[in-house]
Amino acid sequence: MEGFFALVLAALGVTGLSSSVKIVNQGNEVLVERLGRYNKKLGPGFNLMVPFVDRIAYRETIREKVLDVPPQPSITKDNVAISVDAVVYWRIVDMEKAYYRVQDLHAAMVNLVLTQIRSEMGKLELDETFTARQQVNEILLRELDIATDPWGVKVTRVELRDITPSKAVQESMEMQMTAERRKRAAILNSEGERESAVNSARGKADAQLLAAEADQKAVVLAAEAQQKAIVMRAQAERQSQVLKAQATAEAIQVVVKAMQNDPNALAASQLLLAMGYIDMGNTIGTSESSKVMFMDPKSIPAAIQGMMSMVDDGKRTLS
Repeated sequence: MEGFFALVLAALGVTGLSSSVKIVNQGNEVLVERLGRYNKKLGPGFNLMVPFVDRIAYRETIREKVLDVPPQPSITKDNVAISVDAVVYWRIVDMEKAYYRVQDLHAAMVNLVLTQIRSEMGKLELDETFTARQQVNEILLRELDIATDPWGVKVTRVELRDITPSKAVQESMEMQMTAERRKRAAILNSEGERESAVNSARGKADAQLLAAEADQKAVVLAAEAQQKAIVMRAQAERQSQVLKAQATAEAIQVVVKAMQNDPNALAASQLLLAMGYIDMGNTIGTSESSKVMFMDPKSIPAAIQGMMSMVDDGKRTLS
């Protein structure tokens, strides 16, 4: 009988010794209760407990964990049904709060994330949910971190993974995208045609402008050439008249000198004047232009007789 009690005591001693020694792995923490009340927290390594008095109430890791939120239906601001799922990265920073402040930490985290996602999706229209995803992630991170702080939890990152509209909305979006692509294609084609027309009109205008400039230059050059020709002709005529006047003046001087030195020069000059008068009449009569010659009939015989006498006198003088 004594041996039996000794065996029982030995078994109890071994059990008590084994229950008094606890080894906690790195990255984990253990909460210990004594007689049903929280006593202490065991860190990584070798730890001692009072047998049959202390017990392990909660064991959990303090490393970062991933919470995979399943797809949940949500309603956007413009009343479009969508399905949203997310990934939340979090870790426990206060093991005591995580165990004693909330009954089921994992379920509480999932429900909180779903509530926040539905709330944020309800503030956005459908198009904004695709373009403002980064902003929604930042808002969810901030809100979840504040909400989980009393539970001793730190939310480090939130990522919306998929935002899926309903099938009807997807078909409508595809039709809208197709129409938008066609619209852009039509706009590009019209812009191309407009640019081509503008370039063509600009080319024609430039060609007309160049042609007009060329015509203007040609007219200017022709006018300049004509003006130069007129000037040259005027100069030539003036020079010819000058030469004729000089020749006439020299001839007059010669005649005057001859008349002064020779008494017969006066008769010769009168004969030349009579012959010149007759030649002038012949020239006027043979010209093609219209002409009218007024002469006094009474003076014609006298003029002819006078010219004839001048001619006879001139001949006699010369002979």
